[in-house]
This record gives sequence, C-alpha cells and structure tokens, in this order.
Amino acid sequence: MLSQSDPIITTPPPTTTDPPLPITSPPPSDEDTFFSSPSLTSTSTSSSSVSPSQSPITWPSEGTLTLAWITDLMSTFEWSSRNLNPSDLPSVLPVMVFDKLVLAASKILHKEPNCVMIDDCGGDSSVVVVGDVHGQLHDVMFLLKDAGFPAENRFFVFNGDYVDRGAWGLETFLLLLAWKVYMPHRVYLLRGNHESKYCTSVYGFEQEVLAKYGDDRGKHIYRKCLGCFEGLPLASIIAGRVYTAHGGLFRSITLTPSKRAKGKKNRKIILNPGKSPLTLGSLDELSKARRSVLNPPWEGLNLIPGDVLWSDPSMEPGLSPNTDRGIGLLWGPDCTEEFLKKFNLKLIIRSHEGPDAREKRPGLGTMGEGYTIDHVVESGKLITLFSAPDYPQFQATVERYKNKGAYIVLEGPNFDTPVFHSFEAITPRPKVNPYYDFEDVIDSDEELDLASMVADS
Repeated sequence: MLSQSDPIITTPPPTTTDPPLPITSPPPSDEDTFFSSPSLTSTSTSSSSVSPSQSPITWPSEGTLTLAWITDLMSTFEWSSRNLNPSDLPSVLPVMVFDKLVLAASKILHKEPNCVMIDDCGGDSSVVVVGDVHGQLHDVMFLLKDAGFPAENRFFVFNGDYVDRGAWGLETFLLLLAWKVYMPHRVYLLRGNHESKYCTSVYGFEQEVLAKYGDDRGKHIYRKCLGCFEGLPLASIIAGRVYTAHGGLFRSITLTPSKRAKGKKNRKIILNPGKSPLTLGSLDELSKARRSVLNPPWEGLNLIPGDVLWSDPSMEPGLSPNTDRGIGLLWGPDCTEEFLKKFNLKLIIRSHEGPDAREKRPGLGTMGEGYTIDHVVESGKLITLFSAPDYPQFQATVERYKNKGAYIVLEGPNFDTPVFHSFEAITPRPKVNPYYDFEDVIDSDEELDLASMVADS
C-alpha cells in the first residue's frame, strides 16, 4: 500500500501531433535539439523503401566521448530503427566502433566493486534509479529526456535487464555503455539476470545480434557483449541510505573446514558449505562473491550472484529457496527489516518483475504504474521498479498489459525519499519481427532449464 508521504508524478503520454522529421535531417548535437525532434514521438511508421542517408558513426580520433557524440549515436539509432532493415545496422554502426566502445566500457566496469558505493552525490544532486528496460530503445530515450541527461549533479543507476524480449537490446545496451564511458562516475550500470548466456540464448538477444551483424561478425559481437556482462557490478548503495540491485537480497554462505587427515601436514583444507538454515548475507560477503560468470550458479559455493539477480520478495516471513524460478531466494518483510536495520539503510529498490510476473504473485501489487511498494517496515521500505512500459513488446495474448514504466528520483541531501515518475510507451513502435519464439517461451522466467545453465557456464 502506498504511503501518503511518497510523492507520485505521472508523466503524460508523449505527444504525437508534430509532423515526422525528414529522414535526411542531420543529427542534432546536444540534448535540447535532440529532444525537440518530433521523430522520437512520431506516429509515422517505418519505411523500408527509403535508402539509407545517415552517416555511419565514427570513433572519436582521440578516443574521448562527448555529449555531441552520444546524441549523434542516439539520433542514429532512432533513425535506423525506423528506416533500416535490422541487417543494415552495420552500415551506421561499424564493428570497429562497437569494439572500441565495448572495450572502453569493459575496462571501467571490470574495475568496479561488486557493490558500488555512490557517496559523492552532494546535497544539490539527484539520483535517478531505473528498472528493467528490455531492449525498448525508444522508451529508454524518452526516459532520458523526461529525467534529464546524466550531469555533474544528476546521477543514474540502472538496475539491469537491458536486453532480451525487446527488439533493440543491442542498441539499448550500447547507448548505456556510451553514457558510462562518457560519465563513469555519474552513470552506474548494474547486472540483471538477463545479462547472462542462458537468458540471452532463450529470450532473443543472441538471435538479435546475429540477425543484425550476420553469423561471423555477430558471433564476435555476442561474445564481446557476454564478456561485458560479466563485468557489470551486482548492486549499489546510494549515499549510505539506499540499496539497489536487480533481484534483491542474498544468503550468507557458511563454510566449514573439512578435517585434515592425520599426518598430512601440507594437505589442502577443503571448505564445505554448511547445512545450517538460510540466513541473510552481509555486504562483506557480497563484496567477495565472484561475479565474472556467464551464468550465475544455482548450486555450489558461489550462490550470491544468483541470489542478487534472481531473488524475489514475498509477503510470507522468512528466507526460503525460490522454487518457482529454481534459483535465488524468497524473502519476507522481516528480512527486509533485518537488512535495512543491520546496514542503517532506508530503502531497497529492486526490479526483476514486470506485469507478467506480478499477475502470478498473489498478495503483491501489480505493475500497472511501473512500481510497487512491497514491504513497509519500521526501518524503511522495499520497492520494485520496472521501467519498460507496454511490456513485453511481443505478447502472445490478445489483451496486452498496457503497463506504464517508471523511474525514481532521489533528491539530496538525504536521498531516501523516493519520487515516482510513471510514463507511457512511445507509440507506435517501428515494425519489426521478434527474435525469439515469444508464443512458446513463458513470460515470467519461470521453470529455468538449469541443466543448460550449467552446460553454458
């Protein structure tokens, strides 16, 4: 139930009354001119008969990204999504540019800790927290317009799930990587459960990349993206008050040394997982987890990454295995209170559940407005945030969910009072075919093929 103290702002639907921008117009060079372009909210449909006229993106000669370069990239992606066949994307985004961008971003990401501490936000700053976006490029660009671009006094924390299900996962991920390279200490990209080899092979991203770049170049690009996924941090703590992660909380891994055989002085002691009941993990344990895995393990000793990416809240007290998903945990309001109190936090902001998943979760709120407040406890609140409106892009049922997306703004000096901004989808979306069998693949990530996850790791 929503507290009276939580401000809500509902962003009106994007207007579509302006004429479409001619495709020959040069890309704008800054935020204002880019978003004054009516093409972002145009009602015109894409035209595959129009011959390409957009110049290909080139990597800056000195290797330093600028705001003009990023807005050019956004304009190019917007234009190509409406005027090019997917297989023509290399004509505007050459492989060489992809390689340079992913390499620059990977170097930054792999150096960041598992839990990023965002402590340098001053009292006049704001932090924008974003949930799942799932390759819905046009909605992401609208969100950036609505919230305002990243700036010295405007931080962004993205909670993962950049790819899969939507048709522009590659462009979405690369755009956010560009922002990360441009402002590495203002933009933070966390990992979602879909940033894995297993999910991207099932829910469309792998096939999307191969369709856009062909088998040879596509396999190269897909491998580079997987390597970049492994470098994404797992969580963040904002101003010492707010914990964010894709799925949420995680267990403590209890290790007990096996007995050393008598007389074997130099024999290695083998650590075994303890059989004690599940307990919440610590931030120290989170910091020591091994995140550089293609698929977060669902068994063994390295369970914390899987918990952080796959777990869900529950209205039942306690900590238990997430049997519906086959990986991660379920945690109740008592666990939320314990975690907040132990680490002197006020909010947990997680994502991971869209309208499809929530319709199967009795007792928890629906995702119609793009967010829910799931637990209200003495020390604070647990919020689920979902930023992909009208999700999923490809839906097997006739009746769509028509959910709004949302993002949260945390204002200084305390950064612990969430202001919710809901927004509707950019429509109509450019026509495009899905990259996965959305009629046979269930929408809520349940019933994982765990054997495939192990084989792929």
